[in-house]
Amino acid sequence: MQIARELYDQLIAHARAEAPNECCGMVASADGRAVTIHPAENAAASPLRYEIDGKQQLEILDAIEDAGHDLGAIYHSHTRTAPEPSQTDINLAFYPDSLYLIVGIANAEPEVRAWRIVDGQVSEAELRVE
Repeated sequence: MQIARELYDQLIAHARAEAPNECCGMVASADGRAVTIHPAENAAASPLRYEIDGKQQLEILDAIEDAGHDLGAIYHSHTRTAPEPSQTDINLAFYPDSLYLIVGIANAEPEVRAWRIVDGQVSEAELRVE
């Protein structure tokens, strides 16, 4: 996935604003390029996991569809660990056609990494910042 620096920075800003809890949201895409960040409220309000409220999730998905875009990614942050999928992340990955972006803010230099999670199998995907 390609992502503009401005959108990449929005992901990091959202993660920092919600710390110490995890942040979460969705990324709309078109032709493999991120076009809009849709921040969501973490209904779990937890530093260890995230949950997008079902109603808000449907609203975001409707907005993405109404704009003619695709659900390119679901994102959340890891405030204490590396931006790699936890077992919980893997178990709750219900969108195999979308990427999972994890915003790591545990270190001084934040990092966003992309993952494909399908049937419990995890592989890193390219995230190209432009």
